[in-house]
Amino acid sequence: MSNKTFHYRMYPTKKQETTLTSWLKLLCETYNAALQERRDAYRLAGKSIGFSHQCAELPACREVRPDLASVPSQVLQDAVKRVDLAFDGFFRRCATGEQPGYPRFKSRFRYDSMTFKQYGNSFSVESGKKNRGTLMLAKLGHVKMMMHRPLQGTPKTAIVKRTPTGKWFVSICCEEVPEPVVRESDKAVGIDVGLKTFAYLSDGTTIENPRFFRVEEKNLAKAQRKRDKAPKKSPKRKKLNKRCARIHERTKNRRKNFAHQESHKIVKQHGLIAVEALVVRNMGKNPKLAKSIADASWSLFFTHLQAKAEEAGRTLVRVNPAYTSQRCSCCGHIQQMPLSVRIYECPQCGLVLDRDHNGSVNILEDGLKAVGRDSRVIPEAPGL
Repeated sequence: MSNKTFHYRMYPTKKQETTLTSWLKLLCETYNAALQERRDAYRLAGKSIGFSHQCAELPACREVRPDLASVPSQVLQDAVKRVDLAFDGFFRRCATGEQPGYPRFKSRFRYDSMTFKQYGNSFSVESGKKNRGTLMLAKLGHVKMMMHRPLQGTPKTAIVKRTPTGKWFVSICCEEVPEPVVRESDKAVGIDVGLKTFAYLSDGTTIENPRFFRVEEKNLAKAQRKRDKAPKKSPKRKKLNKRCARIHERTKNRRKNFAHQESHKIVKQHGLIAVEALVVRNMGKNPKLAKSIADASWSLFFTHLQAKAEEAGRTLVRVNPAYTSQRCSCCGHIQQMPLSVRIYECPQCGLVLDRDHNGSVNILEDGLKAVGRDSRVIPEAPGL
């Protein structure tokens, strides 16, 4: 059994949408007030205020601010809990020597989600016909939603989120979800990600790089130029802001769908998957390749690949990326390979192979060694 999150599109009425928007504004104010109280208490009195203390103050705050009473109590408590989690993360980073990042105030335009924590009390779900469903939220009522797949397991929490384009979604986390049955596979594969080709598999299969942002780059630049010419805080500028956000959202959705589909194909066919342990954040500091690396979104692909492998009971191995493209996959000879050279030619054994294919075979070999299945893989040159 495991946990799983189900995402559904919501269709609130105009009145419900106005209520949800006002709730987000009040939750943002509560978050900032809780953060300010913690700052002032430590700066003026040298005391640290905890989550329980601030939650005990909420009933008095609701008496002073009657509009806070319109927000469900558990949703209001979650805003305070987020402040507590922010400070927990800050102190953890200080203890481990990382860059701390002190908690900051949130803009009401960036506070875009609320959490309903108790199924059957603060929220409930009713499924209907033809992928239709209804989400019941406390103090709001029934909201229509599109249930493209049924819920599995026991619902626990629901997170209602507003996107920059004004759409509403709900993410319902369920416990005790039965694990899917996947056929066993003894196939092993090594994956070498790149920019010219998104991924090169050790069996010779390639995954082309879709370059979603590059496709939308001209449309985005055109929309941004029109937005910048419009007067600030004008209705026209708000409309053009939403147009830019819609382009970003479309690019994000396409990239996410691509990562889901390709990772699912790989996990379905292979029992052992070897990938490089890349630090993509550091690679993105290269000013010449930063945009292309961000557009490829290797981190998103690796995240989905690992999650699907764990869910299906597959083995995912991360290997050291050092010299995987410079080492001959046949004899082990290492030579310098600039990025402009795309064909690997070994002077020792005469192997001629695509650079990325050679790297994927080396990744597979390192992965097999890591799990105790040491076996040299000698690739066949695909007509080079």
